Amino acid sequence: MPASAAPRSGDFADLVALVARLRAPDGCPWDRKQTLGDLRAYLLEEAHELAAAIDAGDWAEIAEELGDLLFEAAFIARLGEEAGALAHPEVVRAAHAKLVARHPHVFEGEPLADADSVNRAWERRKAAERSGGQLAGVPTSLPALLAAYRMTQKAAGVGFDWPDAAAVIAKVREELAEIEAELAAGGAPVRVGEEVGDLLFAVANLARHLGHDPEAALARTNGKFRRRFAAVEAGLAARGVRPGAATLAEMDALWEEAKRAERTPADE
Repeated sequence: MPASAAPRSGDFADLVALVARLRAPDGCPWDRKQTLGDLRAYLLEEAHELAAAIDAGDWAEIAEELGDLLFEAAFIARLGEEAGALAHPEVVRAAHAKLVARHPHVFEGEPLADADSVNRAWERRKAAERSGGQLAGVPTSLPALLAAYRMTQKAAGVGFDWPDAAAVIAKVREELAEIEAELAAGGAPVRVGEEVGDLLFAVANLARHLGHDPEAALARTNGKFRRRFAAVEAGLAARGVRPGAATLAEMDALWEEAKRAERTPADE
C-alpha cells in the first residue's frame, strides 16, 4: 500500500480523507460519480449486512460489516463537505454533545432507578429537542415491524402505553377476533388487510412489553424457518422427490425431523 494511502490514526477522519482522495480529479471515476441518493441505497444495504452479522453472532463478520458501514458514513460526510453543508468534526462534536446531554444520570448525577426509567427520560428529552411531534424521529423508511416497535417505545416514553403485557395480550386477542369476524362476514380484502395490520401492530407492542425487539425476534424465526425448510428440501432430494411433487404429509414429517435435530437438552 502506498504511504499516502496508509491510515494515520484509526480515526473517523482517516476514512473521510480516504473518500476525498478517491473523489479527487485523479482518483476513482466510480467514486466521483456517486451521489447522496446512491449512498442512501448502499447505506441501507450495509446496515442490513451488519444486522445479519449481529444475528449470526459472528464478531469477525461484525467487524468487517461495521467498517463498511463506517465507510458509507464517511462518504456521506465527505459529500456534505463538498457541498459546504457540513464538516465532519462538527458532526462528531454535535453527536458527542447530544449524547452527553441525554445522559445526565451519568454525567450530571441525576438519579434514575433502572433502564426503563432511563429510556422514558431519554424519550422525553428527545421530544423536547425536536419539532414535529413525538413520532417525528421514527423514519418512514424503517421496516414496518421495527417502526411499530419504535413508535410504541416513543409513545410509552410520554406515558401513552398499556399498563402491562396482559393488557396487550388481550388487545392481540381482540385484533385476531376482528380478523375472524371480517372473514366470517365475507369482508373486503382491504378491510381484512387493515385488521391484519392492526394485529401485527399489537404483536409488536406485545414484544416490546416482553422486552424483545420484534424485528430481531422475527429475524431469528425466519432463520429457523430457512434451516428447517432447507432440511425438508434435502430430505426430499435424498428420496429423489421434488418439493412440488411431495405430499404435505411427507414434508411435515421431514419438518418434524428437522425440529427434533435442532433440539438441545434444554428443550427437552
